[in-house]
Amino acid sequence: MITKRGRALDRAALHELLGGTHDPRPLDARIEGESQEDGYVRRHVTYPIGSERASVFVCVPTELSGPAPIIFCHHQHAGQFDLGKSEVCGLRGDPDQAYAAELAQRGFVTIAPDAIGFEDRNWTDGENITWFELSTRLVMGRSLLGDCLREISVALDYASTLPEANASRIGFIGHSYGGRMAMWAPAWDPRITASVSNCGCIPYRDSFTRDTGMQAELVVPGFAARYDVEDVLAVSDQCRTLIMATDDDRWSRGAEDIARNLGTMGVDWVTVEVRPGRHDFPRSAREHAYEFLSRHLLIA
Repeated sequence: MITKRGRALDRAALHELLGGTHDPRPLDARIEGESQEDGYVRRHVTYPIGSERASVFVCVPTELSGPAPIIFCHHQHAGQFDLGKSEVCGLRGDPDQAYAAELAQRGFVTIAPDAIGFEDRNWTDGENITWFELSTRLVMGRSLLGDCLREISVALDYASTLPEANASRIGFIGHSYGGRMAMWAPAWDPRITASVSNCGCIPYRDSFTRDTGMQAELVVPGFAARYDVEDVLAVSDQCRTLIMATDDDRWSRGAEDIARNLGTMGVDWVTVEVRPGRHDFPRSAREHAYEFLSRHLLIA
């Protein structure tokens, strides 16, 4: 086992460590705008998140024979705090990050919020506010990671109310920061049954280096003294997970060790694949990810 001390990690222990659970409530959701795109409609939606309003893009295929699976599309980090949902929807940034748009064209209902501190959720001129967001939570006994995961659950609550969506089939995809959350979100929310993590699997034990360090969202006091990402992945036995890593990417560091450790732990619902490449998500890799999600989410 990877667990170093204390009880084995389970969903209840995870919620306790991160500071609370998700409490579904009715949402005061508003459609702020709508745009017809190639094969789908993109809606800009807002709803309350604490004292703020979440800012979300929802992409709904225009031709559906019935309710479609939902896929949460988490944006990357890249130190670009003016980007979030717009990049995964192909409006700005790297075209290789537009997986929310591409999956909508393939028949999925996709939902892509701005994570805390990014795009519409950044209250500065694109500066890094995530360490402020972290510290102001830690002194109150909460974690930024816990709040990020709760916001993912709220987004799924909203997506599940859409008449075009099949709330019993929910997936997740992300690159880099999104790839990290693709490992955590299924452990937090059991509704997620298929997840793809691209170039974001680095475990805590390999992050104590100056070329990686700790991302603010992943700072949870005491976590790495007892657990690592394998323990998180072991919680989500309801979710088929594909971890995609590359051989020249520091954020993919430790992928082979993760695969070995999961095998030792008897975790057979996670597949780890390492391909040649850097910190990227090229079309060939995205197509592989889409095939995985289709295989586990589409109704035969």
